[in-house]
Amino acid sequence: MVSPILNQIGTVFIPVKDIEKARDWYCDILGFEENGEILFGHLYVLPMEATGIVLDSKIYSEKNIFTIPAFHFNTKDIEAAYHYMRKKGVDLITEIEHNHYFNFKDLDGNVLMICQC
Repeated sequence: MVSPILNQIGTVFIPVKDIEKARDWYCDILGFEENGEILFGHLYVLPMEATGIVLDSKIYSEKNIFTIPAFHFNTKDIEAAYHYMRKKGVDLITEIEHNHYFNFKDLDGNVLMICQC
C-alpha cells in the first residue's frame, strides 16, 4: 500500500511565552527586515525558505519548551554563525562541536541548534 503521507515536514511549532518579543527576537537573529503580522493573537509564521516555523504563545508552558533541539537551522559557515550569535548576546549553551554544530537557547529557554550544511 502506498502511503498518502508525504515525506516532507511542513511546519515546526515553537512554544513561546510572549509572541511579540519572540517574533522580534527570531526576526532579528534570522535577519528579517519586517516583523509581520501576529495571527489570532498568538501565532507568528516566520518567512522561512523551506520547512516552516510557527511561533505559538497559546501552546507555551515551561513543560512544553524544547529541552533538546527538535530541528536545526542551517549555515554554510559555522564559525561565522557562532560569532554572530555571540555578538547578538544569545545564550550559547555549547561551543562548536565537531566543527559542525552548536546549541543555544531562545528567550523562553527552547534549546535549538545551528548546523553547517
